[in-house]
Parts: sequence; C-alpha cells; structure tokens
Amino acid sequence: MTTTNALGSAAPVSGSGRAPAPHLAGNFAPVTKELTAYELPVTGAIPPELVGWYLRNGPNPRDAASAHWFFGDGMVHGVRLEGGKAVSYRNRWVRTSTLTDGAQVRGRDGRPDLTAGVANTHVVHHAGRTLALVESSFPYELDCSPGHELETVGPYDFDGRLTTAMTAHPKTCPTTGELHFFGYGAPEPPYLTYHRADASGALELSRPVEVAASTMMHDFHLTAGHVVFMDLPLVYDRGTPGMPYVWDPAYGARLGVLRRDDPHGDVRWFAIDPCYVFHSLNAYDDGSGRIVLYVCRYPALELKSLPTLWRWTIDLASGKVVEEQVDDQSGEFPRMDDRLAGLDARFGHITRSGGPGAGPTPSALIRYDLHTGTSTRYDFDSGRTPAEAAFAPADDRPGGPGWLLTYVYDAARDSSDLGILDAEDIAKGPVATVHLPQRVPYGFHGNWIPDPAQ
Repeated sequence: MTTTNALGSAAPVSGSGRAPAPHLAGNFAPVTKELTAYELPVTGAIPPELVGWYLRNGPNPRDAASAHWFFGDGMVHGVRLEGGKAVSYRNRWVRTSTLTDGAQVRGRDGRPDLTAGVANTHVVHHAGRTLALVESSFPYELDCSPGHELETVGPYDFDGRLTTAMTAHPKTCPTTGELHFFGYGAPEPPYLTYHRADASGALELSRPVEVAASTMMHDFHLTAGHVVFMDLPLVYDRGTPGMPYVWDPAYGARLGVLRRDDPHGDVRWFAIDPCYVFHSLNAYDDGSGRIVLYVCRYPALELKSLPTLWRWTIDLASGKVVEEQVDDQSGEFPRMDDRLAGLDARFGHITRSGGPGAGPTPSALIRYDLHTGTSTRYDFDSGRTPAEAAFAPADDRPGGPGWLLTYVYDAARDSSDLGILDAEDIAKGPVATVHLPQRVPYGFHGNWIPDPAQ
C-alpha cells in the first residue's frame, strides 16, 4: 500500500524552453510527492540483525528550481527494516521556516536568522534526538517515533545555548558519548566556533577559534585527544553570485590542532599544500606524538577536479605534516564504523558515483584496509549509481562485521533501490535489494539508526 502526503507538489521546470541546469536534471531533479509505502518488495535476504531506520538527507527544491545543488530544500528518505523485512518507505520534506514561510537567512534588519535554512545535508542521532543538518543554520529535529515517522518538530538550538550555525558533520566520541561540532559564519567574525555537547545532549562548551577569514569549512576531525580543523582556501566572497565562496590558493591551507583536555587553550596551526576537503574518513592519535588523518582530497575545487583518498600525518614535535596519496581511484562520501570514530579503525569505505564533474567514471563501492593499504571493490552494473554507503553493525563489536546501506539509482527504470552489502565481502555485491516506490534523487548524507534495544 502506498499513500501520498499533500504538502503541495513541486512545479516542473518549464516555460523558458531551455534544458534545466545539470543539478536539476536526471536523477538530480527533485521528486514531487511525499509517499508512504509498506511491505516493500525485496530481492535477496535482508539480514535479521537490521532493526531500525536507514535515513538519508538531500536537496529537493519544492519549487523544482534552485541556483545551486547545495540550495534545495531538504528531504529525508527513510526505509524501515525489521524481522528480515522492508517494513516501510517514506520521504518527507524537512519543514523549515524557509520551506513553509519563505524565511531568509538574513532578516529585514540584516541580522542572521539561524532558524532559516534548508536542512538538506545530513541526518544524525544523538541523545535521543534525530537532527536534520545544514551548515548554515540551526539543526531541525525530526520525530521518528511510531505514527510520527519523519515529521518535523522544529529548529533545535540546544535549549538556547547554541548561538552559531552547526556543521553538518558533527562527531560523536565513542568513549565519552560527547558530540563535537563547530559552526562557521560570514561576513562578520567569529568566523569559526567550536562546540561540545555532553552525552545527554547538553551544550557545555562553545569557544571561538581565530582564523584570518571565513572559509567554507564543511568537515573536521576528532581523535581521542584532539580536535583538528581544516582552514582551506575556499574563501567567502560576498560579491560572488550563487555560492558566495571562491577558490583562492593564495589564502593557503593549514590544519589547526586543539587538545581536547584543554579546549580553551591555543590552537596550533600546521601548513599543508593548498587543496580542498569536503569529507574526512577518520583520524586518530598514533601514540607516538603524531595525528593521522584520512581525507578525500581535491587538488583544487575546480571543474573536473576529482577527489582521491589521502593520509595526512601531523608530527606534533617537529611541526610538520607528511601528505601521502593512498590511492588513485577517485571517490567521495567516506564512511566507517562510527563506533571507532577518533580511534585507529582498520576499515573505511568510499563511493564512486554520479555527480557534477564525475564524468563517465564507473560506479563502485571501495573498501580500504587502512592497516595493509589494500582495497576491494564492487562495481555496479551500467546505469546503476550508488549514493553514500552508511555502516550498520551486525553485533556489538566495534570494527566487527556489518552491512553497508546505500540508495542506488537505476536509470533504466528511473527508480531507486536500497542496496545492502556485506561490509566484509563487498565484492560479491548486494545480499539484499529493497525496491522503492519512487526514485531517490542524488543527495548527501545519512545514517543507520537502530532501535534503542539493538
């Protein structure tokens, strides 16, 4: 059974006689309906250990038009798994004040409205709350309880304590349960503020970090002992139309290291070669005064520039950084077993998929053994394109067996599936494919959110 919600359908792009922009064409184009479907058809066998939600966020402009892929209204797509079955699928717009009331990020008085935003980048769970995130505003809380699945509760500002935007890539410490994150802003300082919430969700620390200018700082790193910021040369420029950030290698590139046991202390800066990083895979302290970071690194943020996996090693004693390319296979959206975030995790995964500038590169999931430097991969059939693959554990052993969950677009059917692969043997392909009632447009990030009892 499938039902449709009545928020109001998106209008098709028409009228000008011109082809839509690339970020509004093909599987980048928004879907127009909110659906709820039950008892989804499955090819293969869903692992019975998977009991919970796979949720993924992405841009889906309600009016079917946006100036940039990053600007579309957020829509969360969710598949509920339980008892070896695909119980349901639903997709819902995040009902931000921008979506419902046309609120702008700056009000009439010119001051920022942090409740305004599109909440289109990530969806995370911490301290009993599910949050839809975009780095330019406050999070929006979603209700995932039975009977209210994916309804929007409203903006969340940590009981009034959060006074900056929040990154879409917070990190949960597996040892303390703390949520570490930052907010960056423009055009006035502070350009960067570091935040920490405790395991119960209370925001207990906020401190500005001095940087020379506002840069688009999309992600950062957390280890057992350090927080590492990436101050890279994508610099705010108010006069730039569309995305107000420009690639400026003259700004330089550097990594800022803050000790977690001295969160108000000095940030030490380490120079690196100019580059850009949207996403980090993991970071850890090696026990010998070095910090090891894994990133998907772009040599420059320009058309046809593709990322590859790199390792940066910060030597705290010498003040130098060793920069090494791990692989020449391009890929993005790095993920791992988040129960090992900030520790020496052995395995990580990246996705090679369609996107602006990706060209004809075949779609694949790549699994890295970071201890041996080897990799394995699964190549998808022509016309089938995976999204980010989130890790879902099979048991309570961090770094142990688990599953990779990814939405896969099938161009021949103009529809999408949820693919489930054995993380320890991805080369054999999906163990289960859940067939969805509509396509899931290309988007950004998501998570496996198990039921509390799991």
